[in-house]
Amino acid sequence: MKLSAIIVFFFALQAQAAVTVGLVDVQKVLTSIKEGQSVMKTLQKSFDDKKTQLKKDEDKIKKAGEDLKKQSAVLSEQARLTKEREIQEQILKVQGKASEFQRDMQKMENDLKRPIIDKLRPIIIEVSKAAGVTMTFEASNAPIIYAESEKNLTDEVVKAYDKKHPGK
Repeated sequence: MKLSAIIVFFFALQAQAAVTVGLVDVQKVLTSIKEGQSVMKTLQKSFDDKKTQLKKDEDKIKKAGEDLKKQSAVLSEQARLTKEREIQEQILKVQGKASEFQRDMQKMENDLKRPIIDKLRPIIIEVSKAAGVTMTFEASNAPIIYAESEKNLTDEVVKAYDKKHPGK
């Protein structure tokens, strides 16, 4: 009985020593591959366009506030309150627009990256097998603090992806 326990323990140690953990930084892959760079340019252009729109709206509000300050001495109390309320409504409208833009950008990013991620998974598996790792984790949220044997496969995944999907 003791002998079988020792043998099981010995084989468990042998198996544990043979485990090699692979790590892939998916975010780095997405920003390094050609297709990912194209997506990032598209997202940046859309972000810049939306930022420009918001800046114009904010400038209008700022000008309306400055005009109100200049005119406040000659405006009646009722007219001043009406202008303040209009400015406040414009501020709320711009805040709502900013929130909507943020949701739109998040959706656009997800929609543009989803096809890449779908194509990325089999490549990560292929590179992991070729590297001889037992299991592969996403590097940025891997629960592994220490592994006796680990390999970072990020660069190999980038090369394999760009080779298989030359991109735009």
